[in-house]
Amino acid sequence: MPVSPTIDVTFAALGDPTRRAIVERLAAGDATVLELAAPFRISLPAISRHLKVLEHAGLITRGRDAQRRPCRLRAEALGQVTAWAEHTRRAWEERFDRLDEYLREMQADEETKKKTSRERPKEKNDERRKR
Repeated sequence: MPVSPTIDVTFAALGDPTRRAIVERLAAGDATVLELAAPFRISLPAISRHLKVLEHAGLITRGRDAQRRPCRLRAEALGQVTAWAEHTRRAWEERFDRLDEYLREMQADEETKKKTSRERPKEKNDERRKR
């Protein structure tokens, strides 16, 4: 099995809308170059270049079946993207949780300050009355 490409290569390959559409189509099952080219208004050589980029990124494989050259999605290659996205999601959730806690603490401090400032004038009045 070839060495796994870096996630940068994977994201670069998926950065193009045509290539993402091809990946989405292949998620439904294998397809030939002609089948993949059908929905696009671009030449077959252009589709072939897109397929080469996807193949280089390890996202698809191209095989031989008699006269057909079906393309197949390598779902495991998307696992790298999924792992990165999950790691990033967890990191952001942790940051937001810490921010929520900080904001709750600030709000509690503000409420304490307001409560204290409302009580002080009353205490002063009570002291004046005692005199």
